[in-house]
Amino acid sequence: MTKPVVVGVDGSASSLDAVGAASHEAAIRGAELRLVHAFGRSSSHLPAGGPPWNPAGSGVRELLDGTLAAAERRARAVAPQVGITRDVTVGEPLVVLEIASRTASLVVVGSRGLGAFSSLLLGSTSGHLAAHGRCPVLVVRGRPNPSGPVLLAVDDSPASEDAVRFAFTEASLRGADLAALHVCRTGSADVYDGPADPPFVTYDETHLREHAERVLDAALAGPRASHPDVPVVRKPVAGRVRHTLIDASADAQLLVVGARGRGGFRGLLLGSVSQAVLHHAQCPVAVVRHRGEGPAAAEGGAGDHP
Repeated sequence: MTKPVVVGVDGSASSLDAVGAASHEAAIRGAELRLVHAFGRSSSHLPAGGPPWNPAGSGVRELLDGTLAAAERRARAVAPQVGITRDVTVGEPLVVLEIASRTASLVVVGSRGLGAFSSLLLGSTSGHLAAHGRCPVLVVRGRPNPSGPVLLAVDDSPASEDAVRFAFTEASLRGADLAALHVCRTGSADVYDGPADPPFVTYDETHLREHAERVLDAALAGPRASHPDVPVVRKPVAGRVRHTLIDASADAQLLVVGARGRGGFRGLLLGSVSQAVLHHAQCPVAVVRHRGEGPAAAEGGAGDHP
Protein backbone atom coordinates (compact mmCIF):
# COMPACT_ATOMS: atom_id res chain seq x y z
CA MET A 1 0.00 0.00 0.00
CA THR A 2 1.29 3.46 -0.89
CA LYS A 3 2.16 5.56 2.14
CA PRO A 4 -0.03 8.64 2.67
CA VAL A 5 0.79 12.18 1.62
CA VAL A 6 0.90 14.40 4.72
CA VAL A 7 0.14 18.13 4.60
CA GLY A 8 0.53 20.69 7.36
CA VAL A 9 -2.68 22.70 7.87
CA ASP A 10 -3.01 25.95 9.85
CA GLY A 11 -5.81 27.85 8.12
CA SER A 12 -3.59 30.27 6.22
CA ALA A 13 -3.89 30.86 2.48
CA SER A 14 -0.44 29.34 2.04
CA SER A 15 -1.44 26.13 3.80
CA LEU A 16 -4.57 25.87 1.65
CA ASP A 17 -2.33 26.08 -1.41
CA ALA A 18 -0.25 23.31 0.15
CA VAL A 19 -3.41 21.24 0.66
CA GLY A 20 -4.28 21.62 -3.01
CA ALA A 21 -0.80 20.54 -4.08
CA ALA A 22 -0.81 17.65 -1.59
CA SER A 23 -4.19 16.46 -2.85
CA HIS A 24 -2.85 16.38 -6.41
CA GLU A 25 0.24 14.48 -5.24
CA ALA A 26 -1.93 11.95 -3.40
CA ALA A 27 -4.12 11.49 -6.49
CA ILE A 28 -1.26 10.78 -8.90
CA ARG A 29 0.27 8.36 -6.37
CA GLY A 30 -2.98 6.58 -5.56
CA ALA A 31 -2.37 7.47 -1.92
CA GLU A 32 -4.44 8.73 0.99
CA LEU A 33 -4.20 12.38 2.06
CA ARG A 34 -3.55 13.10 5.74
CA LEU A 35 -4.42 16.61 6.99
CA VAL A 36 -2.27 17.43 10.03
CA HIS A 37 -2.98 20.36 12.35
CA ALA A 38 -0.59 20.77 15.29
CA PHE A 39 -0.52 23.36 18.02
CA GLY A 40 1.37 24.00 21.23
CA ARG A 41 1.51 26.59 23.98
CA SER A 42 2.98 29.17 21.59
CA SER A 43 0.11 29.01 19.08
CA SER A 44 -0.85 32.68 18.99
CA HIS A 45 -3.62 32.20 16.40
CA LEU A 46 -5.88 30.26 18.79
CA PRO A 47 -8.80 32.23 20.28
CA ALA A 48 -9.18 33.12 23.94
CA GLY A 49 -11.39 30.93 26.09
CA GLY A 50 -9.46 27.69 26.10
CA PRO A 51 -5.82 26.73 26.62
CA PRO A 52 -4.07 25.86 23.33
CA TRP A 53 -3.21 22.40 24.61
CA ASN A 54 -6.89 21.60 25.21
CA PRO A 55 -8.64 20.86 21.88
CA ALA A 56 -12.02 20.78 23.67
CA GLY A 57 -11.61 24.29 25.10
CA SER A 58 -14.15 27.00 24.34
CA GLY A 59 -13.69 28.36 20.84
CA VAL A 60 -10.88 25.97 19.98
CA ARG A 61 -13.01 23.13 18.68
CA GLU A 62 -14.92 25.50 16.41
CA LEU A 63 -11.65 26.89 15.04
CA LEU A 64 -10.21 23.45 14.37
CA ASP A 65 -13.39 22.18 12.73
CA GLY A 66 -13.53 25.24 10.47
CA THR A 67 -9.84 25.07 9.57
CA LEU A 68 -9.90 21.37 8.74
CA ALA A 69 -13.24 21.59 6.93
CA ALA A 70 -11.86 24.35 4.68
CA ALA A 71 -8.77 22.25 4.01
CA GLU A 72 -10.87 19.22 3.15
CA ARG A 73 -13.02 21.26 0.76
CA ARG A 74 -9.89 22.46 -1.04
CA ALA A 75 -8.55 18.90 -1.24
CA ARG A 76 -11.79 17.49 -2.65
CA ALA A 77 -12.05 20.30 -5.19
CA VAL A 78 -8.67 19.22 -6.56
CA ALA A 79 -9.04 15.44 -6.28
CA PRO A 80 -12.49 14.25 -5.15
CA GLN A 81 -11.47 10.61 -5.36
CA VAL A 82 -8.71 10.84 -2.75
CA GLY A 83 -9.34 9.39 0.70
CA ILE A 84 -8.80 11.96 3.47
CA THR A 85 -8.06 11.66 7.18
CA ARG A 86 -7.79 14.45 9.76
CA ASP A 87 -5.17 14.50 12.49
CA VAL A 88 -5.23 17.14 15.28
CA THR A 89 -2.13 16.87 17.44
CA VAL A 90 -0.78 18.70 20.46
CA GLY A 91 2.86 19.63 19.89
CA GLU A 92 5.17 21.90 17.97
CA PRO A 93 4.36 21.67 14.24
CA LEU A 94 7.96 20.96 13.24
CA VAL A 95 8.21 18.00 15.60
CA VAL A 96 4.78 16.72 14.60
CA LEU A 97 5.69 16.85 10.91
CA GLU A 98 8.99 15.08 11.56
CA ILE A 99 7.11 12.25 13.26
CA ALA A 100 4.45 12.15 10.53
CA SER A 101 7.17 11.87 7.88
CA ARG A 102 8.16 8.45 9.24
CA THR A 103 5.04 6.88 7.76
CA ALA A 104 4.51 9.20 4.77
CA SER A 105 5.55 9.14 1.13
CA LEU A 106 5.69 12.95 1.05
CA VAL A 107 5.23 15.85 3.48
CA VAL A 108 3.80 19.06 1.99
CA VAL A 109 3.98 22.49 3.62
CA GLY A 110 3.29 26.06 2.59
CA SER A 111 5.98 28.71 2.49
CA ARG A 112 4.13 30.95 4.94
CA GLY A 113 1.69 30.30 7.74
CA LEU A 114 0.10 31.34 11.02
CA GLY A 115 1.35 31.05 14.56
CA ALA A 116 3.89 28.30 15.05
CA PHE A 117 3.90 27.58 11.31
CA SER A 118 4.99 31.14 10.48
CA SER A 119 8.68 30.36 10.96
CA LEU A 120 8.53 26.84 9.55
CA LEU A 121 10.51 27.66 6.43
CA LEU A 122 12.49 30.64 7.68
CA GLY A 123 16.02 30.56 9.06
CA SER A 124 17.43 27.23 10.12
CA THR A 125 14.10 25.39 10.49
CA SER A 126 13.84 24.54 6.79
CA GLY A 127 17.21 22.83 6.86
CA HIS A 128 16.26 21.08 10.09
CA LEU A 129 13.08 19.62 8.57
CA ALA A 130 14.95 18.56 5.43
CA ALA A 131 17.71 16.96 7.50
CA HIS A 132 15.44 15.10 9.91
CA GLY A 133 12.43 14.25 7.79
CA ARG A 134 12.15 10.60 6.80
CA CYS A 135 10.60 11.33 3.41
CA PRO A 136 10.78 14.09 0.77
CA VAL A 137 9.44 17.51 1.78
CA LEU A 138 7.51 19.61 -0.76
CA VAL A 139 7.47 23.36 -0.12
CA VAL A 140 4.62 25.02 -2.04
CA ARG A 141 5.53 28.49 -3.27
CA GLY A 142 5.71 30.63 -6.39
CA ARG A 143 3.67 30.34 -9.56
CA PRO A 144 4.42 26.96 -11.13
CA ASN A 145 4.11 26.50 -14.87
CA PRO A 146 1.70 23.53 -15.16
CA SER A 147 3.07 22.66 -18.59
CA GLY A 148 6.70 23.18 -17.59
CA PRO A 149 9.26 20.49 -16.77
CA VAL A 150 10.27 19.01 -13.46
CA LEU A 151 13.57 20.80 -12.82
CA LEU A 152 16.26 18.66 -11.17
CA ALA A 153 19.40 20.04 -9.55
CA VAL A 154 22.12 17.44 -10.19
CA ASP A 155 25.53 17.13 -8.57
CA ASP A 156 27.96 14.23 -8.19
CA SER A 157 27.33 13.49 -4.52
CA PRO A 158 25.55 10.41 -3.11
CA ALA A 159 22.92 12.82 -1.75
CA SER A 160 21.88 13.59 -5.30
CA GLU A 161 20.96 9.99 -6.11
CA ASP A 162 17.68 9.95 -4.18
CA ALA A 163 16.73 13.35 -5.57
CA VAL A 164 17.31 12.07 -9.12
CA ARG A 165 15.07 9.04 -8.56
CA PHE A 166 12.37 11.19 -6.97
CA ALA A 167 12.48 13.68 -9.85
CA PHE A 168 12.11 10.93 -12.47
CA THR A 169 9.15 9.47 -10.58
CA GLU A 170 7.51 12.90 -10.28
CA ALA A 171 8.01 13.60 -13.98
CA SER A 172 6.53 10.22 -14.88
CA LEU A 173 3.51 10.68 -12.59
CA ARG A 174 2.91 14.20 -13.91
CA GLY A 175 3.48 13.32 -17.57
CA ALA A 176 6.15 16.02 -17.67
CA ASP A 177 9.62 16.44 -19.14
CA LEU A 178 12.61 16.29 -16.81
CA ALA A 179 15.13 19.14 -17.08
CA ALA A 180 18.37 17.97 -15.44
CA LEU A 181 20.51 20.96 -14.48
CA HIS A 182 24.13 20.81 -13.37
CA VAL A 183 25.82 24.07 -12.43
CA CYS A 184 29.60 24.17 -12.78
CA ARG A 185 30.94 26.59 -10.23
CA THR A 186 34.13 28.45 -10.97
CA GLY A 187 36.80 29.65 -8.58
CA SER A 188 35.54 33.17 -9.08
CA ALA A 189 31.95 32.14 -8.43
CA ASP A 190 32.96 30.77 -5.03
CA VAL A 191 34.12 34.26 -4.05
CA TYR A 192 31.80 36.50 -6.06
CA ASP A 193 28.22 35.42 -5.51
CA GLY A 194 26.34 38.54 -4.45
CA PRO A 195 24.40 41.26 -6.26
CA ALA A 196 27.26 43.76 -5.92
CA ASP A 197 29.98 41.37 -7.07
CA PRO A 198 31.87 41.78 -10.36
CA PRO A 199 29.74 40.54 -13.29
CA PHE A 200 32.57 38.53 -14.82
CA VAL A 201 34.29 35.22 -14.17
CA THR A 202 37.20 33.53 -15.87
CA TYR A 203 36.99 29.82 -16.63
CA ASP A 204 37.73 27.14 -19.20
CA GLU A 205 34.27 26.75 -20.71
CA THR A 206 35.11 23.58 -22.63
CA HIS A 207 36.53 21.85 -19.57
CA LEU A 208 33.56 22.81 -17.40
CA ARG A 209 31.02 21.67 -19.98
CA GLU A 210 32.78 18.31 -20.40
CA HIS A 211 32.78 17.83 -16.64
CA ALA A 212 29.09 18.73 -16.45
CA GLU A 213 28.26 16.22 -19.19
CA ARG A 214 30.07 13.49 -17.25
CA VAL A 215 28.20 14.33 -14.07
CA LEU A 216 24.87 14.26 -15.87
CA ASP A 217 25.71 10.98 -17.64
CA ALA A 218 26.54 9.28 -14.35
CA ALA A 219 23.55 10.66 -12.44
CA LEU A 220 20.87 10.02 -15.08
CA ALA A 221 21.86 6.65 -16.57
CA GLY A 222 20.16 4.27 -14.13
CA PRO A 223 16.93 6.18 -13.43
CA ARG A 224 16.57 7.07 -17.12
CA ALA A 225 16.58 3.39 -18.04
CA SER A 226 13.89 2.75 -15.42
CA HIS A 227 11.71 5.57 -16.75
CA PRO A 228 11.87 5.39 -20.56
CA ASP A 229 8.60 7.35 -20.71
CA VAL A 230 10.22 10.51 -19.30
CA PRO A 231 11.74 12.90 -21.88
CA VAL A 232 15.00 14.31 -20.50
CA VAL A 233 16.56 17.67 -21.29
CA ARG A 234 20.16 18.02 -20.11
CA LYS A 235 21.29 21.48 -18.99
CA PRO A 236 25.01 21.82 -18.20
CA VAL A 237 25.56 25.41 -17.10
CA ALA A 238 28.57 27.39 -15.84
CA GLY A 239 27.67 30.09 -13.35
CA ARG A 240 26.38 30.87 -9.91
CA VAL A 241 24.28 28.16 -8.30
CA ARG A 242 21.58 30.13 -6.54
CA HIS A 243 20.96 32.54 -9.40
CA THR A 244 20.87 29.76 -11.96
CA LEU A 245 18.38 27.67 -9.97
CA ILE A 246 16.10 30.59 -9.23
CA ASP A 247 16.10 31.77 -12.85
CA ALA A 248 15.46 28.26 -14.20
CA SER A 249 12.57 27.71 -11.76
CA ALA A 250 10.53 30.39 -13.56
CA ASP A 251 9.56 27.93 -16.30
CA ALA A 252 9.25 24.80 -14.13
CA GLN A 253 6.33 23.16 -12.39
CA LEU A 254 8.60 21.73 -9.68
CA LEU A 255 12.22 22.12 -8.55
CA VAL A 256 13.82 19.03 -6.98
CA VAL A 257 16.96 19.33 -4.86
CA GLY A 258 18.95 16.98 -2.65
CA ALA A 259 19.23 17.80 1.05
CA ARG A 260 22.98 17.59 1.01
CA GLY A 261 25.57 17.78 -1.74
CA ARG A 262 29.03 18.83 -2.74
CA GLY A 263 30.60 20.36 -5.80
CA GLY A 264 28.12 22.71 -7.44
CA PHE A 265 25.47 22.15 -4.77
CA ARG A 266 27.65 21.83 -1.67
CA GLY A 267 25.59 22.50 1.46
CA LEU A 268 22.53 23.22 -0.65
CA LEU A 269 20.00 22.85 2.16
CA LEU A 270 22.25 23.98 4.99
CA GLY A 271 23.44 27.42 3.99
CA SER A 272 22.75 30.54 1.98
CA VAL A 273 21.87 28.69 -1.23
CA SER A 274 19.06 26.88 0.58
CA GLN A 275 17.63 30.12 1.87
CA ALA A 276 17.79 31.65 -1.61
CA VAL A 277 15.94 28.69 -3.16
CA LEU A 278 13.30 28.43 -0.44
CA HIS A 279 12.67 32.17 -0.39
CA HIS A 280 12.99 33.01 -4.08
CA ALA A 281 12.30 29.94 -6.24
CA GLN A 282 9.45 30.69 -8.60
CA CYS A 283 7.86 27.24 -8.31
CA PRO A 284 7.37 24.62 -5.57
CA VAL A 285 10.55 23.04 -4.20
CA ALA A 286 10.90 19.35 -3.27
CA VAL A 287 13.72 18.61 -0.82
CA VAL A 288 14.90 14.99 -0.90
CA ARG A 289 17.21 13.85 1.88
CA HIS A 290 19.72 11.13 1.10
CA ARG A 291 18.43 8.01 2.84
CA GLY A 292 21.96 6.73 3.38
CA GLU A 293 22.57 9.49 5.91
CA GLY A 294 21.19 9.76 9.41
CA PRO A 295 19.91 13.11 10.65
CA ALA A 296 23.14 13.82 12.51
CA ALA A 297 25.20 13.22 9.39
CA ALA A 298 22.94 15.43 7.33
CA GLU A 299 23.38 18.31 9.77
CA GLY A 300 27.15 18.18 9.83
CA GLY A 301 29.91 17.96 7.31
CA ALA A 302 28.64 20.28 4.64
CA GLY A 303 28.64 23.35 6.86
CA ASP A 304 26.60 26.50 6.38
CA HIS A 305 27.97 27.76 3.10
CA PRO A 306 26.88 27.22 -0.50
